[in-house]
Amino acid sequence: MSLDPPVDAEHDPTIERKAQLVEYLEQGSRPAGEWRIGTEHEKFGFRLDDLSPLPYEGPRGVRAVLEGLERFGWDPIYEGDNPIALKMDGCSITLEPGGQLELSGEMLENIHQTCDEVHEHLRQVKLVSQDLDVGFLGMGFAPRWRREDMPWMPKTRYRIMREYMAKVGNLGLDMMLRTATVQVNLDFSDEADMVRKFRVGLALQPVATALFANSPFTEGRPNGYLSYRSHIWEDTDPDRCGILPFVFEEGMGFERYADWMLDVPMYFVRREGRYIDCAGESFRDFMAGRLPSLPGELPRLSDWTDHLTTAFPEVRLKRFLEMRGADGGPWGTLCALPALWVGLLYDAEALAEAAELVADFTPVEHAWLRHQVPIRALDTEFRGEPLARLAERVLAIAAGGLRRRRRCNHKGQCEERFLELLMDAAARRECPARRMLDAFEGRWHGSVDPAFTEFAY
Repeated sequence: MSLDPPVDAEHDPTIERKAQLVEYLEQGSRPAGEWRIGTEHEKFGFRLDDLSPLPYEGPRGVRAVLEGLERFGWDPIYEGDNPIALKMDGCSITLEPGGQLELSGEMLENIHQTCDEVHEHLRQVKLVSQDLDVGFLGMGFAPRWRREDMPWMPKTRYRIMREYMAKVGNLGLDMMLRTATVQVNLDFSDEADMVRKFRVGLALQPVATALFANSPFTEGRPNGYLSYRSHIWEDTDPDRCGILPFVFEEGMGFERYADWMLDVPMYFVRREGRYIDCAGESFRDFMAGRLPSLPGELPRLSDWTDHLTTAFPEVRLKRFLEMRGADGGPWGTLCALPALWVGLLYDAEALAEAAELVADFTPVEHAWLRHQVPIRALDTEFRGEPLARLAERVLAIAAGGLRRRRRCNHKGQCEERFLELLMDAAARRECPARRMLDAFEGRWHGSVDPAFTEFAY
């Protein structure tokens, strides 16, 4: 739910034909020399004295964190009288519904720059946090707090989603309030390149979920999952989540994705700074001038860009592709995720290898992995062996892709080094959640509270 660049008011045409929707997506195409890497990550704020979640208001609340970050040159963005985001250059800091703080990074040329960006952001957050006696936690699901303990941020968008979520699934409110993720946004050169990357990304998203699984606790106890965050998406809203089987079918392209988005129920329309509740209504009706909330009015391009942000598949298409399958985690994982996907998707040879690797995955196997990986992660059985073996093959392909990119830092270190954490996890068949469960049963003595120290930034 990052803060996407707004459409220029002077270039916000009325949408009269589906072709305009398709053209918007297609305009994201760019030559390989202009491909960039955008990383987003979320984290939970908490008070150091009692480990409670941060409210919005108050001397130790989320608002105070945002205001504290302004001293580093961030410009606030308001909804009414409330600061709800910060912007600087090509970056933004936004609030998720339960107060999770998200950095949406700049589109950068290499992963060294991504790590520098993450390091600087976390340095700033830590300095502000020390002043307020608060901390920030990197995990995929809040390990201690109940749903009713969570504050709601003062964003109208979230109020609309909150009311609608309860109608379409059992875990949508948990998704909003108690999950955190890290994702990477990547470019494509044309429609064919987008389709190939989309298919590889969807097919291998369970591998990323398994490697980054980091959410084994609910309300202080093991919940039976290694990535409970991933499981939550299975029971959030079937109209806008999942693995999108049509992506693997003949005819997949920008138009096919636009057709799917036209059938995703709407949440809202923004007019003059106000959110108009359109939850459950149809964008197709909007294009015909029959939207009940705005009768006779046709959508604008900005309405389409807003609508694209309200679908939550494992891979999402806007004017770039978002890889969305990983749990939030500690600092190292924030560099490892872009390394995995850049290695797979930004080198032609690696992309061809990865595409061949997944070419014969069946719909049944896609569904099996989507359901089983949140439970067993790298131990999931797939084609007669643990998924860790597939993860090792995938990481080898990614490493080759990064070597061929030859993007090195001033010390001569190349991007491949950011995969070492994942290679070790695959070799050991040990995702972060496994290590936390071992600690819970051992040195943590049945308490999740030490996670707020060991996994804090």
